[in-house]
Amino acid sequence: MVSSLFAINKSSALSNTTPLCFSINSQLFRHNHTITPAYFSAVFSALGLISNLFALVVLAKTFHHTKSRSRSSFLLFLGGLVLTDFMGLLVTGSIVVSFHITHFNWRQLDPHCHFCNFMGMSMVFYGLCPLLLGATMAVERFVGINRPFARSTTMSNSRACLKVAMVWVTAGCISLLPLAGLGSYRLQFPGSWCFLNISSRPLDMTFGLIFSLVGLLSLALSFLLNTVSVITLLRVCCGKDSAQRRRDYEVEMMVQLILIMTIASVCWCPLLVFIAQTVLSGSELDVQHLLLWLRFATGNQILDPWVYILFRRAVLKRIAPKMDWSRGSIVSLYPTISTSFRKFTRASLGGTLDRLDHVRPNPDKARQEEMPPHVLDATAPLNSI
Repeated sequence: MVSSLFAINKSSALSNTTPLCFSINSQLFRHNHTITPAYFSAVFSALGLISNLFALVVLAKTFHHTKSRSRSSFLLFLGGLVLTDFMGLLVTGSIVVSFHITHFNWRQLDPHCHFCNFMGMSMVFYGLCPLLLGATMAVERFVGINRPFARSTTMSNSRACLKVAMVWVTAGCISLLPLAGLGSYRLQFPGSWCFLNISSRPLDMTFGLIFSLVGLLSLALSFLLNTVSVITLLRVCCGKDSAQRRRDYEVEMMVQLILIMTIASVCWCPLLVFIAQTVLSGSELDVQHLLLWLRFATGNQILDPWVYILFRRAVLKRIAPKMDWSRGSIVSLYPTISTSFRKFTRASLGGTLDRLDHVRPNPDKARQEEMPPHVLDATAPLNSI
C-alpha cells in the first residue's frame, strides 16, 4: 500500500516537473539504431545545401551582369528564396543528422525546452518563408506584366530587398507566437525534431490554424495572380505582331515563377491541409502521416534551386531554339502605353531637349545621353543575361 502511494506520488511529481515540450510524451521514443535514418538525412541535407549554394553562385553572377531593373529585382527575390532554403536546411538538417548519429537524450540536453523551441521556430519560419516569398514574387510579376507603366516608376533593388526583409520579419513573428503563449512546440516522432503542437488545446488549435491558413492563402494568391499574368502574357505574345512583342525576360521569369508555385503547392499542400483538417476535426494526430507529409514538404528546399539552374533563359533558348527571343521592353508590349509614356517623359523634361535639338549634330544620341537612367530603362530595349 505504501509502495503504491509512493509510486503515484513519484509519477505525479515527474509529470509536474516535465517541461511542456515533453509533457505529452511520457517516455522517450524508442529508436531504431541503424545507419539508414542518419544516412538518408545526411544525403538529403547535403544535396539540398549543395544545390542551393550552386544556385546562389549562378544568381550572383547573373545579377552582376544584368542591366534590367525588373530582372535584377526578380533575381533578388530568387536570391532571398534560395538563401532561405539554404539556411533552413543548414539549421534543421544539422540538428536532425546530429540526433541520428549520436542519439542524444533531449531531456538531458534540453531540460528547459530552449533547444526544442528553437528548432520548432526554425521549422515554422523556414517553412512559411518560401510560401510568402512565392506570393510576393507573384504580386511583383502581376504588377510588372499588367501594370507596366506604374511598375517602371517604382522598380528598385532597395525596394525588393525591403520586401524580402518584410517577409522574413512576418514569418519570424508568426514563429514567435508560441513563446508569447499562443500555441507551443513539442518533440515529435521519432524524436529527432520539434514542431508545433497539434492538439485539442484551444491555443494550440489557433496556432495550428494560423500556420496552415497563412501557407494555404499564400499558395492561393500565387495561383490566382500567376494565372492572370500568364494569360496576359500569352495574349500579348500570341496576338498581332507577336514576333515583335515577345520578351525573353518575361517568359523566363514567368516559367520560373510557375514552377516555384507548382513545387511549393505539391510539397506543402498535403502538410498544410493535414494540419488544418486534424485541428478542425478534433481527431487524434496521426504521427506517421505527419512525418510523411513533413518529409514531402522539405523536398521543396531541394527542388527550388533547380528551378533557376535548369530554367534560365540560356537553357530555355536551347529547349526552344526556333522561338523568336526578341528583347523589346515590356512597355513596348502595349503601344498605347509606350506612346503615352514617351509623351509624359517629353513633357516632364519641360521641352528643354526640344529647344536644344537644332544645335545638336545628332539629337537622338544626345537625348539618350541626357535622359535620366529610369527613363532610359523604361523606354529603351534592355539587355539580358
